[in-house]
Amino acid sequence: MLKTLDRPDCELVEKAQEAAARAYAPYSRFAVGAAVRSKSGAIYAAANLENASSGLTICAEAAALSLANSAGDPDIDAIAVVGFSFTDGAAGASRVIAPCGSCRQLIAEAAQRANGNVRVICCNGELSCIAVSTIAELLPNAFGPENLAVSRKWPALQEELRACAERLIAIRKKQ
Repeated sequence: MLKTLDRPDCELVEKAQEAAARAYAPYSRFAVGAAVRSKSGAIYAAANLENASSGLTICAEAAALSLANSAGDPDIDAIAVVGFSFTDGAAGASRVIAPCGSCRQLIAEAAQRANGNVRVICCNGELSCIAVSTIAELLPNAFGPENLAVSRKWPALQEELRACAERLIAIRKKQ
């Protein structure tokens, strides 16, 4: 099935599959890996991180988006998601998974922030079944920065944030 993807998308899917191997999923026993590709071409991959208090669980997609943002490279053009149950053998590895609703919202906002429509590549654990769509198809009419007129303010706020951080770093270095 990977034959249907171009080389950059194959690499993205493979990085997501590799990330799934690093999942911490003792409760659901469902490993998820995600890899986002920024417009610069860099890939940021992460796995799900479960917690006994399930509300604190971090999805792989959210972690990968956070990695890209933390690296200063938030403008993404694609995300690959690979997931599988690791307790029922091949049965859990054969179904294509898609981002949950919360992750769809995070991806939609990342797409709005990047002024583009992010491609979402959903795969089963074996990479034998792949579904490609856009975040607009997975979450039509998404609520986001445009609804709150924040997108027009963010560039100025971002500069304010950077200036403040630079001042704080300068203070620390003087000490």
